[in-house]
Amino acid sequence: MINYNKTQNLIESMVFDRVVPGVNYTFINKKQIFTSTTGFASIYPEVTQLSPFAEYDLASLTKVLATENVLLKLYDQGKLNFTEPLQQFIPEFKDPQIRLYHLLTHTSGIRGWIPHRDELNHDELLKALINLPVTDEFEHKMRYADTNFILLGLVIKSIYGKPVQEVATQEVLDQMPLVNTTFSPKKEDCVPTAIVDGTVLQGIPHDPKARQLGSDCGSAGLFSNMRDLVTFSQGYLGLKRDVLPFSQDTVSQLFDDKTPRGVKSRSWGWDLRFDPKQNYPIILHTGFTGTLIILDRLKQTGLILLTNRVHPTGHNTIFLAMREKIIRSFLTENSKA
Repeated sequence: MINYNKTQNLIESMVFDRVVPGVNYTFINKKQIFTSTTGFASIYPEVTQLSPFAEYDLASLTKVLATENVLLKLYDQGKLNFTEPLQQFIPEFKDPQIRLYHLLTHTSGIRGWIPHRDELNHDELLKALINLPVTDEFEHKMRYADTNFILLGLVIKSIYGKPVQEVATQEVLDQMPLVNTTFSPKKEDCVPTAIVDGTVLQGIPHDPKARQLGSDCGSAGLFSNMRDLVTFSQGYLGLKRDVLPFSQDTVSQLFDDKTPRGVKSRSWGWDLRFDPKQNYPIILHTGFTGTLIILDRLKQTGLILLTNRVHPTGHNTIFLAMREKIIRSFLTENSKA
């Protein structure tokens, strides 16, 4: 087993220093799996013990584990190549320049303020998102935004005639050996997140757009636990070559830089970091609620970190600095293998 002692200490220090109530984390090194659970599921309104089987609000991990995997399946089948214009699927979208790969790499330049966003209903919010302008950041800047994957969710709805979360469940989640990955979890199986309007969210997405858009949200809304995320990760790492609903050739595409030269490195959906010694790409993605996956396909290693960093309050910036320390520590220790 690679020695991840420093990374492990950083992770557990977040509990001891009360940055998060508790953590579930796993290190993967080829066929070896080390998993640990520390701390509490909740501290408000009462302290409850954390289970290794607890389900977490994955927040933005939804983008790469659900929405993107539907698209990768279509790519694998030769039905999409991601150069298709967004207008082909959403005719109301005004700019013909935007291709699916711009959305997948967050280089679309689509941005703009939506007044009173959280007060809009489902249809009003989708209309506002579809009418956002393309700015001069198009193809010149990687700006991570939920909008890109909400629009990709509408592309999927256009293709299948059903909401993205329904399609992802049928075409991806139900095709995999998963037990606890769902858009409709049981409340008692989930760790609680933030307090909203005096109510602790538990089994309900923390993301307000996910709550408003429901099954049409391609950017957030998925819940899962450590066991299932290990299964996903083993698929991406090539350790279990048949658990994902598309080929390993398609998986390998995720470990390439898909952005233009001079633009921050990004793969389809996934963020990229690089091995400190050999400089090859490693994929990672985070979720606002305190979730993280880092995967090194070359070494077949990875880290999965699950916390509810927005419990009981969403104003937890210390976690963000700690998460970056953990990522860097993992990359450093991993490079020594």
